[in-house]
Amino acid sequence: MTNDAYRELTDWSGIHGLPRFDLIRDEDFAPAMDRALADADAAIEAIAANPEPPSFQNTVAALETAEQPLNNLCAVFYTLTGVDSNERREALSREFAPILAAHGSKVSMDRRLYDRVAAVFEGADALPPQDRRVTELALRSFRRAGAGLDGDARARMAAIRQRLAVLQTQFGQNVLADERDLVMQVPDDRLSGLPDWLLTAMRAAAAERGRDGQIVTLSRSLIVPFLQYSDDRDLREAAWRAWVARGSGEGAGGAATDNNAIVAEILALRHERAQLLGYEDFAAYKLEPEMAGTAERVEELLTEVWNAAKKRADSDGAELARMLQQDGVNAELAPWDWRYYAERKRRAEHDLDEAEVKPYLTLDAMREAVFDVANRLFRLEFEPFDAPLWSPDARAWRVMRDGQEMAIFIADDFARPSKRSGAWCGALRYQHKIGDGQRAIVVNVCNFTPPAKPGAPAFLSWDDAGTLFHEFGHALHHILSDVHWPSISGTSVARDFVELPSQLYEHWLEQPEVLDQHARHAETGAALPADLRDRIIAAGNADQGFSTLEYLQSALVDLGFHRGEPPADPMARQAEILAELDAPTAIPMRHATPHFGHVFSGDGYSAGYYSYLWSEVMDADAFEAFREAGDIFDPETARRLEASILSRGDSAPADDLWIEFREQKPGIKPLLSGRGLI
Repeated sequence: MTNDAYRELTDWSGIHGLPRFDLIRDEDFAPAMDRALADADAAIEAIAANPEPPSFQNTVAALETAEQPLNNLCAVFYTLTGVDSNERREALSREFAPILAAHGSKVSMDRRLYDRVAAVFEGADALPPQDRRVTELALRSFRRAGAGLDGDARARMAAIRQRLAVLQTQFGQNVLADERDLVMQVPDDRLSGLPDWLLTAMRAAAAERGRDGQIVTLSRSLIVPFLQYSDDRDLREAAWRAWVARGSGEGAGGAATDNNAIVAEILALRHERAQLLGYEDFAAYKLEPEMAGTAERVEELLTEVWNAAKKRADSDGAELARMLQQDGVNAELAPWDWRYYAERKRRAEHDLDEAEVKPYLTLDAMREAVFDVANRLFRLEFEPFDAPLWSPDARAWRVMRDGQEMAIFIADDFARPSKRSGAWCGALRYQHKIGDGQRAIVVNVCNFTPPAKPGAPAFLSWDDAGTLFHEFGHALHHILSDVHWPSISGTSVARDFVELPSQLYEHWLEQPEVLDQHARHAETGAALPADLRDRIIAAGNADQGFSTLEYLQSALVDLGFHRGEPPADPMARQAEILAELDAPTAIPMRHATPHFGHVFSGDGYSAGYYSYLWSEVMDADAFEAFREAGDIFDPETARRLEASILSRGDSAPADDLWIEFREQKPGIKPLLSGRGLI
């Protein structure tokens, strides 16, 4: 590896500070990782061994930038493994996981660093607020990593962290393999009920894989509408079973991609880790720094919403079961039936057909809607530019305000076999003000169905459009960040606070002012008819019993896994929790355990999947602030939202930031009302 190649991976030279993805070669990653780790070790050692008395500048501030080359390298590598994986990158991921975990343990458990940060914290009251906050968080991080442990406990903690990194990487790769390899061919004589737009997408997916006819893959943008529209109950069952089999040992990869034993080991190691630090269980450890604070508070919220949603779901289920019987099917309503009959019910009640809606929801039009809302709320402008990225699907914009660059925004929208499923927001670079400062480079990744042919419009479902707004809400958290230190920048906040900006932003999609301006017919350019718009909005709460319960089951199973002793058989424990809930059999978990990537591909949402609902309580209340102002684009409310939340990162506790914005604690009523559950 040349010096130029190393610099390209760690000190980017592309336009507007981007990496030169066209110059990056997979064979350079391993030697670059060795060098970056060596540089990081040297920088950390210089801080830990500094003979000068500990100060904020020579300890806490120094730690903020000590590993920047390594951080940049990891940002490039893990962005690529998410959006454009291949066998070499997957092998490197497995190779890097224990190495990076060992490095992380070495740094975060360094007693010298811990003692220096603790000494700085003793005088932290004299520091400026952000410096004091960063010192407090650094000390907490060292303590929670096990820096205060000694002897065997210290060695065991490091070993646990290393093993977890390996297991979590393997879990995610197993799911990706099953998603990539499963293809279900749909014969020409079994297409009844499938709308033209879905058939076009299924044929495009087949052509992409060199096949004739039409296929269903495990991409959500294909399999969900197939389950909604296919009249063929046997095919729906086959597709659904393949979808939920990911990672179970019964997926496309068979035993080679079975995640069940991996899950059991992950749970056991997390529990042991928590107990080494003096916590009763992993949930107590994980929830301590979050807004919720305790598993009891989480369970209280989830149960309250569960009770309201289950009444709605039971009522809806009884009606869907009658529809099934009326079709002459002598069977219980099954998971592969619910979406199909719920869609029929929605069309009947709201006179709404997705084929009628899709021509108005092109990706380009909805992207313009996303940008226009950001302009009207925060005066942001978006200037597209060309740069070599990882795929022709990816596009880049400069985000500007009053002539100043606020960030670089990249969107990668379409499903590919090499891309992991789902949608997410990441940052190649975080905003900070150290030295000359830097603005964020933020990436939104989705898995929408690509256009039928090059140059043709890409059509979104209503759910897809919501995803576009959701992920851009996360992007705004990075774009508007205005803090000094990178460790508290952007989305570096409590897990149950991070979804507030994203879920709040979804509300603007549902507003007539936005739809009237941006939902235009792909062929005629005609505006979305008012009656169709009103039917779309009215149908927004259709099937909320189903969507709420499928989410809550996953959240409650996640919480149950991490409370008390870890289960030796996670699938048996999952079944017990669902039985205790009396969950309807026709409504499965949104993410069953063997493919629950939020919880087992990494540590981010472990014992924390509840956070979407916790944040939704706040986002419903936050949008109420705009309604109370009488204008969904009220400049003063938007200014307070930016000043108190979107620009602040983790510069203050989440509770304090919320009260600063809203001046009252959030209530659950707007959430239940918004979901149509009361």
